Amino acid sequence: MEKIKCILLVDDDPTTNFVNETLLEDLQVSEQVLIAYNGKEALKLIQNECESDLCPELILLDINMPVMNGFEFLKAYQRLEFAHKQSVVIVMLTTSLNPGDIKQIDELPLKIKGFLNKPLTEQMVRNLFQKHFHRDLPI
Repeated sequence: MEKIKCILLVDDDPTTNFVNETLLEDLQVSEQVLIAYNGKEALKLIQNECESDLCPELILLDINMPVMNGFEFLKAYQRLEFAHKQSVVIVMLTTSLNPGDIKQIDELPLKIKGFLNKPLTEQMVRNLFQKHFHRDLPI
């Protein structure tokens, strides 16, 4: 399977990031996995990496984080300008089952590509890659 260039994990929980990063590396789906612990760090990473042509192709975004949460990140992300922005796949990966969060996501002008409940699993990654990148993971 052809790997995507970069995946960005945005979550304030180090354990969650470690588990997700390990899963993604074990599945060999990306050349690079970046980690940000809040939306503000994620915006800086995107700006820096996109300048060096390593823009994330997939962003897995938590909702509830300190400094800048997932909703605030999405609003700020909309104002960013960089090549290939329209092709970036953003998926909410959260433990929140709050109907208000889901409604708020649906009302955003920036349409995210999915809403997944933690923890990230191999099957979730398979489904994401089939649906959004038209690639099957090796068995």
